[in-house]
Amino acid sequence: MSLLPRLFVLGGARSGKSAYAQARVEAWGSPRTYIATAQAFDAEMDTRIAQHRAERGPDWRLIEAPMDLPRAIAAAGADGHPILVDCLTLWASNLILAEHSPEEELPSLLAVLAACPVPVALVSNEVGLGIVPDNALARRFRDAVGRLHQRLAAEVGEVVFMVAGLPMRVKG
Repeated sequence: MSLLPRLFVLGGARSGKSAYAQARVEAWGSPRTYIATAQAFDAEMDTRIAQHRAERGPDWRLIEAPMDLPRAIAAAGADGHPILVDCLTLWASNLILAEHSPEEELPSLLAVLAACPVPVALVSNEVGLGIVPDNALARRFRDAVGRLHQRLAAEVGEVVFMVAGLPMRVKG
């Protein structure tokens, strides 16, 4: 992986992971790029996305990349500004629902991260701490995200796990 900062922030829902990652990326300089993987399929998600946009200032450039995350990171890296990717679990979900494999996309993601000439922070939901899901799709998602997290954590320089708004350094 690159000698440039590669930060991986994990946590549960509403654990503070996005705010923590955003603050860290803002400390890396301005302007900066936010790569969003979310898709608004309903009014509630529209509201969440709008809230995230409002919490970022005008020094953020937005790239929406629900599926082709490696290409979005490569394009953003060429601009020379720090990058925040939020979030990998939505990206994995988008891939699975489109009948693509996150595991097959992971080598491309890792290669782009290794070559990216700017600092990158990645946010993801830890989905493996609860009960075993009762259906095959949910189990497939949980397993794919767990494998994605393991591979990514092994490659990046810093991993932080967020609990109740508090960062717990896991690596780096």
